[in-house]
Amino acid sequence: MRVRPASRASHASGRRSARSLAALALAGAAAAAVLTGCSTQDAICGGGEYPVLHVGSSGSACQPDGEEPPKGYARYPEGKVPEHVDDKWDKYWSDHTLDSDGKIIKLKDGQ
Repeated sequence: MRVRPASRASHASGRRSARSLAALALAGAAAAAVLTGCSTQDAICGGGEYPVLHVGSSGSACQPDGEEPPKGYARYPEGKVPEHVDDKWDKYWSDHTLDSDGKIIKLKDGQ
């Protein structure tokens, strides 16, 4: 019995199937990320932490959940907390801060 090699058509069909399967898997992963709220942006703080603002400057730090901010730091005002690098509030706080009375002030250049 003589075995014939597979035809070119069947090889091309196999390559197309593999590419289609890979594209389908990639599309499924992208859809899952969107539907689950998965973000590709870097988080400001890790799990179990919240961001705090250095009073009088644009500096910030991450504080463990359940602990008060250290001296010289304050919680961000409610609704104005940065969550991801370069999000709306991260950009806002790059040139704003809180004064010692908790009032939002605009930073001068170089602060």
